[in-house]
Amino acid sequence: MLNGIRIKSINRFLDERGFFAEVMRVDWKDLFEQDTIVQTNHSYTYPNIVRAWHRHLRGQTDYFLVLKGLIKICAFDDKTEELTEVISGGINLQLVRIPGHFWHGFKALGNEPAMLLYFATNLYNPKDPDEERRVWNDPTLIPKTINGKKEDTRVGKPWDWNYPPNK
Repeated sequence: MLNGIRIKSINRFLDERGFFAEVMRVDWKDLFEQDTIVQTNHSYTYPNIVRAWHRHLRGQTDYFLVLKGLIKICAFDDKTEELTEVISGGINLQLVRIPGHFWHGFKALGNEPAMLLYFATNLYNPKDPDEERRVWNDPTLIPKTINGKKEDTRVGKPWDWNYPPNK
């Protein structure tokens, strides 16, 4: 994975009423390091919609938590041309840390909408947003490695969010 991306599995405590889960704790230093969460956002995304690409150049880090559905989260480093791909879903709760300087985004997978709760280390300022954007299907975004693998069949080609799984 790209340096700084981390995944923390979230434990569910089940009983006859349902479950309880701690989704964020300030003492998770292995995940947060020195980060302080200052804003929480909720995203509802219809199936097969891609929300990409953007990055933050003023030090923001994002933490993604899928509550419902399934998403493919990707982060791309322009300098190394490495891409990290993480599949995350409400079935198996996990908190995914994405340093904002990487181009990042996600695609809602499956047949149901995805509900994403995401936490940011900087406040959003609509008058001066910390977002640089590129189109979701940018033909110049060509990974040299995907999850550290050079032999992935998608390497060396423009990133295709719609590439069929297990091909």
